[in-house]
Amino acid sequence: MLELRNICFQVPDERSRNAEDKGILKDVSMTLEDNQFVVITGPNGGGKSTLAKIIAGIEKPTSGQILWDGEDITDMSITERAKLGISYAFQQPVRFKGVTVFDLIRLAAGKEISIAGACEYLSKVGLCAKDYIKREVNGSLSGGEIKRIEIATIMARKTRVSVFDEPEAGIDLWSFQNLIQVFEEMHNQLHGSILIISHQERILNIADQILLIADGQLVKKGSRDEVLPQLLGTSNAAGFACKKMELGR
Repeated sequence: MLELRNICFQVPDERSRNAEDKGILKDVSMTLEDNQFVVITGPNGGGKSTLAKIIAGIEKPTSGQILWDGEDITDMSITERAKLGISYAFQQPVRFKGVTVFDLIRLAAGKEISIAGACEYLSKVGLCAKDYIKREVNGSLSGGEIKRIEIATIMARKTRVSVFDEPEAGIDLWSFQNLIQVFEEMHNQLHGSILIISHQERILNIADQILLIADGQLVKKGSRDEVLPQLLGTSNAAGFACKKMELGR
């Protein structure tokens, strides 16, 4: 179980004449139970991605605690948290010149894996495996391609907690529909927890729990059946206009 207690994150406010800090996250507390599918949504600039980075260890909170099965991991690095079992997929994935797609998936799996085994992960995210398995993870790949490859590496890791920051960004319609199936399969078969930052209705619609973050605060949380109708039924719930599917209904 992953628990966040009273998480605050501040950065210097360049517009302030008194050198005051700007609060990006303000006293956010949440619990991610084992084998739970949680989607965090809310307006742009509300603090969603910052919260995801704090969970992964990319950013350190100004105050508050992060607990993993009751152990305080607030000061642990991203590498240490990865070893514990936390995966993180960037909104803009990192590229690795000289590293092939097969190398990346094998490293993610943490064990020897056959080319056929690696190709299975690529196929699940909508890529023709034979066309990609030997390609370098560099600038020759489009944003959508590298995003899908990153999701394949998260699947290969099979960690207890997988965090995805807007995985739908740069994904075409067919791949997005396939992506929904990937998340459902991960949730049903890997028995790990999934935390997704997203505005997309179709992703919200398969969540166990939805959290609404606005202005750095957790303003609403509850089951999909409790929260989603409120988001879809009002033009502005806590300052958040729920985005309609740009990829089609």
